[in-house]
Amino acid sequence: MNFLIILITFFLMEGITWLIHKYVMHGFLWTLHRDHHDHSTEGKMERNDYFFVIFAIPTIALMYYGTIKNFNAYFYIALGITLYGMAYFFVHDIFIHQRFKILKNTKNPYLLAIRRGHKQHHKHTHKEHGECFGFLWVPIKYFRMFFNKTKA
Repeated sequence: MNFLIILITFFLMEGITWLIHKYVMHGFLWTLHRDHHDHSTEGKMERNDYFFVIFAIPTIALMYYGTIKNFNAYFYIALGITLYGMAYFFVHDIFIHQRFKILKNTKNPYLLAIRRGHKQHHKHTHKEHGECFGFLWVPIKYFRMFFNKTKA
């Protein structure tokens, strides 16, 4: 049952991430997210990196509360959120934005579609008119961009 809680939480985080990215990061907290789009701090820490702390605080609280209550469901929810956060860091910061230079020349269609979707998202330097706010779920059109590009 605990594994199921972790798995469900991990997948629900994609929808939650989409909502937070679209309505919070591109909404009232745009001042923290802006430098991630305009690249004004290229190669350095960004104000956008504060979201790591903002999202970690409730997760740590859930984990703490879950442990003092004999490892109840809150602990496993926090574990699912933590695993999603780790996946996010690996894919977004390491793979897409190349903070560490690995998987730079991948040919994997899924990874290339994620990268393409994120590039489409970043072509907008303002908070309006954004697209592709998700993270692990990739809309079909970005797979099509990859396959049409390789056929040309």
